[in-house]
Amino acid sequence: MTTRRELILARLKTNLDAITGATVYRNRVEPLARGEVPAVIVEPISDEPIEEFSSKLQWTFRVRVTVLVRANAPGNAADAYVKQVHDAVMSDTTINGYALDIDPATTDFSFFDADVPVGIIAMDYLVKYRTNRVDLTSA
Repeated sequence: MTTRRELILARLKTNLDAITGATVYRNRVEPLARGEVPAVIVEPISDEPIEEFSSKLQWTFRVRVTVLVRANAPGNAADAYVKQVHDAVMSDTTINGYALDIDPATTDFSFFDADVPVGIIAMDYLVKYRTNRVDLTSA
C-alpha cells in the first residue's frame, strides 16, 4: 500500500504535468542537459507530525517545486512558469482528497551566469494531511 505522502507527491506531479512549455520531473537528481530546460522539479523536503487525536496524526509536509530556466533575463523568463506552478498547486488544495489544505511557504531565487544565464526559483508549499497514528496509508 502507498503512503499518503507518496500519493500527495504523485498527484502534485500529475497536476503540474499540465504546465505548458516545461517538462515536470519527480525527484530529479541527475543534472539537466541544456535541452531539458525549462524544467519543473517536484521533491519532498520535510514532514512533521503533531498528535491530533490519540489515534490520528496531522502532518505538515513541506514540498518544493523548483523552476529552472535558461534565458538572458532568467527572472522574467521564469515568471510565466512560476505562475503556472502556483496556479496548478493551488487549484487543487485537497490534492484529490489526500490533503486537508495547502499553504504557500517560501520562495527562493538563484541566478547564475553562464553562456546563457540560469534561473532557479524554488517554491515551498506546506501540505497538511492526516493519517492513522500506526498506519501511514490511511487517514
